[in-house]
Amino acid sequence: MQKATFAGGCFWCMVTPFEKQPGIHGIISGYMGGSVEYPTYEQVLTGETGHLEVVQITYDPTIFPYEKLLELYWPQIDPTDATGQGNDRKSQYRAAILFHNEEQRLLAIKSRHDLEQSGRFDKPIVTGIEEASVFYPAEEYHQDYHRKNPEFYKESRVYSGRNDIIEKYWS
Repeated sequence: MQKATFAGGCFWCMVTPFEKQPGIHGIISGYMGGSVEYPTYEQVLTGETGHLEVVQITYDPTIFPYEKLLELYWPQIDPTDATGQGNDRKSQYRAAILFHNEEQRLLAIKSRHDLEQSGRFDKPIVTGIEEASVFYPAEEYHQDYHRKNPEFYKESRVYSGRNDIIEKYWS
């Protein structure tokens, strides 16, 4: 098993694209990259801790290779937005691929380059490719949020602008 970590706005919206894929053995919402140890959601929400909201995926690369994870990741975000995603505007909502090893780093760079060359976007691709750091799982009520609170999740997804991003750039 390997780990893959992605930031792309609110972590609630980043779970569902990956969860039913073959070879995916777990997805945990959490925080990465900040200066506070064991941050709480309330701390991260201020935008002052430096953490990103992320999903960390445990996967079997022989069944679902990292390249396929990247193919699923890009259509979930606006890769031209350096300050958040949709209506989620603080620094914790910035998009980034957080690599765990050199192979992931090189594959992420290649996938970003391929997206840049595709001509799909009029603006530069600004999604970061950064080394993974300490991962802090989010509080339990954030895990599988879309299942625990399906109606509020649907409303939040619309309010966040996630559906608009996908429609605008990826449909």
